[in-house]
Amino acid sequence: MPAIAQPPSVGEPLDPLPREFAELMRPEIPGLIKEIGVEVQRTYPVYAHLFNGPHSDAIRQGVEQALAAFVDRVADPGTNSALRDELLRKFGRVEAYEGRDLDTLQGAYRLGARIALRRAKSIGRTYNLSPTLILAFADALFAYVEELEALSREGHAMVQGRAMSDTAALRRQLLHLVLAGPPLPRTTIAELCRESSWELPAECTMVALRAPVAELVQAGLDRDVLADLSLPQPHLLIPGPLTAERLAMLEAALAGTPAVVGLTVPPPQAAHSIRWARRILQLIDDGVVPDAPLVRCEEHLTTLWLLSDPALTHHLAARELAPLDGLSGSRRDRLIETLRVHVSTRAPAEQVGEMLGVHAQTVRYRLRNLDNHFGDRLLDPDRRFALEAALRSLHLRDKKRKD
Repeated sequence: MPAIAQPPSVGEPLDPLPREFAELMRPEIPGLIKEIGVEVQRTYPVYAHLFNGPHSDAIRQGVEQALAAFVDRVADPGTNSALRDELLRKFGRVEAYEGRDLDTLQGAYRLGARIALRRAKSIGRTYNLSPTLILAFADALFAYVEELEALSREGHAMVQGRAMSDTAALRRQLLHLVLAGPPLPRTTIAELCRESSWELPAECTMVALRAPVAELVQAGLDRDVLADLSLPQPHLLIPGPLTAERLAMLEAALAGTPAVVGLTVPPPQAAHSIRWARRILQLIDDGVVPDAPLVRCEEHLTTLWLLSDPALTHHLAARELAPLDGLSGSRRDRLIETLRVHVSTRAPAEQVGEMLGVHAQTVRYRLRNLDNHFGDRLLDPDRRFALEAALRSLHLRDKKRKD
């Protein structure tokens, strides 16, 4: 067995693994991310709220970057890992914000390494790799874990090293704890409110921003607005509703930075508000929601609902449109589009024809066909509601595909 090497400094190449080994490991990354997430939450339940809360995307991105950077460095020792480094420091900052030392996080890293080593051994058996290679992989992997731990220590020390008079740091910690609920750790939050001269409001409005955020944004915000703008998914908490004065402040401070305003909710529901706002950002990227410098989440609630569970809406549409399954593709599509406009607008044939660009007589013919296929279903309020929901979700999904 080769001698255990000293832990590499950040960015040091991993030897003596052959570069071809990276191509065997790379397809395993998605499965490893899922398995590591499940095992870490089972072994360390304290992390369940992070994997399932508003920062879940950043957590998964950090795990993905940690795995991908290892594989990339095997394939190309000169690969830059700046994004990974920042995300790992963020993990350390989160531990400090939540009042933990690094023992739990280090245990999670080592658990992830054991899972990755188990997967590597399986690959070794599949491809008949030598035991020496697998041992070298284990040495490199656990040296790499020490590198990850060092990065997280930097982030942890960064928070701990701030003086308690650092109001901005206290308020970032306060924002993190509000978004980690429910239930909110009210005693800790009350203490932080006192130390940072901030009052917990009865309601708050979350705002999701698109990175990167200009440095001048913070300076333009009202003093009582909580912000963390350095994250991969930056966000704000505005106390109270978004009044005209708050809206003017926000628009001036953002200066064109794309943002989505979440719903105004009690603080224990702030995590839901920011999750919905981030979902709208994603739907803007998908072309479902029209882009604008500042988008209001409340204007797209139906879209959020209809696209909240694509697999379920797919099954709903399949059930409600089953009477048309025997038709050819083009004929079925024409009837579905006519039915969607008819059900959603309740308009007469002439108006439906104008919307579809066809003659009113054609619409009447199609509606008679639909009556023959659906029968009394179109008269039953519950079935009609389910049918309209299915048709609207299909329309939104098709819009996303076309864009």
